[in-house]
Amino acid sequence: MTFKDLHISTPILKALEIQGYSTPTEIQERSIPILLEGKDLLGCAQTGTGKTAAFSIPIIQQLSSPEKNSKGKRKIKCLIVTPTRELALQIVENIRAYSKFTNLNSTVIFGGVKQKSQTDALRRGIDILVATPGRLLDLIGQGFINLDDIEHFVLDEADQMLDMGFIHDIKKIIAKLPAKRQSLFFSATMSKEIVELSKRILGNPEKITINPEQTTAEKVKQELFFVHKKDKIKLLIDLLKKDNTDTVLVFSRTKHGANKIVKKLDRASIKAEAIHGNKSQNSRQRALKNFKTGRTKVLVATDIAARGIDVDELSHVINYDLPNVAETYVHRIGRTGRAGASGTAFSFCAADERPYLKDIQKLIKQELPVVEEHPYVDDGKAVENENNDNQNRSENNFTRKRSNNSRRNFHRKNKQRTNRQKNQRTN
Repeated sequence: MTFKDLHISTPILKALEIQGYSTPTEIQERSIPILLEGKDLLGCAQTGTGKTAAFSIPIIQQLSSPEKNSKGKRKIKCLIVTPTRELALQIVENIRAYSKFTNLNSTVIFGGVKQKSQTDALRRGIDILVATPGRLLDLIGQGFINLDDIEHFVLDEADQMLDMGFIHDIKKIIAKLPAKRQSLFFSATMSKEIVELSKRILGNPEKITINPEQTTAEKVKQELFFVHKKDKIKLLIDLLKKDNTDTVLVFSRTKHGANKIVKKLDRASIKAEAIHGNKSQNSRQRALKNFKTGRTKVLVATDIAARGIDVDELSHVINYDLPNVAETYVHRIGRTGRAGASGTAFSFCAADERPYLKDIQKLIKQELPVVEEHPYVDDGKAVENENNDNQNRSENNFTRKRSNNSRRNFHRKNKQRTNRQKNQRTN
C-alpha cells in the first residue's frame, strides 16, 4: 500500500515525497482512513511508530480543503498538546514539512523561554497550534489564545503527561474546548488512569493498538552487562572507543548523573553533551542540533528530556542506569531501530538494579543476552557479592549507630544521676 491508496491529497503527497515517504507504517495505514472520516481515535503506540504523520496528515488535509478557506484573521482550528518541549518542536517541524504545499500556518509554544516570539505568531493568526500544557494555560489566561474554534484536538504521549503531573492542567484544557470536535488520544501504555482520562476526551472512538514491546524487542539487538557501579564509566568509555558506535544516546536516571557522565567522558576526550530539565531551552536545542548533525557523537539524557528525540540512523542506545519503570526501557531502546532500521541497545546492571532488570525481562518476555567477556564485567556473582557487601555495610552502620546511641544514652543517664545527687546534697 502507498499513501496515494489512502486518498491523500496531491499537495500532501508531494510534500511526503520530498520527505522520502512512500509506504505508510502500520499505524498510518490504519489511522488515516478513520481520521479522514472525522471519527475520534484512541491509539496505543509509542514514539517511533510514525504516529505524528498518522494524526497530522489527515488533519492537514481536512483543514486545507477549499471549503475551509476563509478570509480574515486565522483562528486556531487544531490544538496538539504534548508533554515536552523537544517533542513539541519535533511535531511542529513535521507538520510544517507535510503542509509545505498548503496554505496552513502552524506554530509551537512551550515554557522555559520568553513568550514574545510566540505571542507575535499568535497575533498574526495560525491554523495549527502545538503546545505544552503549562505555557498553553498561561497564554490562555493572558488572553492570547482562544480555543472556541478548535475542530481537532490531539493529546499525545498521555502516559508521560500523567507521569509529569500534568493531569490537572489537561482537565483544565479539556474544559475550555468546544463540545463538537474531533479528538485524538495517543499513549504508549493503557493504565486504568489513562483509560479514565481518555473517556473525558473522546466520544465513541475507534481503537488502534500497535504492539511496541514485541516489535522493538525483535528489531533491536540487546546486550546486558553486569557491572560494579564504580566501573560503569570505564565500561562506557571502553565501548564508545572500541565498539562501532556512530551516534549514541546514553540514558541516565538523574540530571546530576547525566552531568557527571559528560564530565568524565570529556576527560577521556569523548565529545558529549547532556540534555535534561535543568538545562535552558536554548542549551537543550543546541545540544540536540549538534547531535542530529553529527557534531556531537554522544548525547546523555534523562527520560523526560529524551521524549521527542528523533534521530535518523541512531546506532546505539546505552542504558547507563536501568530505568525503575519497565515500560521506560522499551521507550529508550525504541530510539534506535526506528522506521524498520536495525539498532543496538546496551544495558548496564549494577547490584541495586537487579529488581529493575527482573521487571524489564518480565515485560518484554525474554531474558537479555549477557555479555560475559569484557574487562569490566563479571558473571553476576561479583554483582551479588557487591550487593551482599552493601547489605553488610548497611548492617554494620546500623550496629555502629545503635552502639553509639547506647553509649550516648549511658553517659546522659549517668550525668542525670550525678546532677540529682548534687541537688540532693545541696538541699
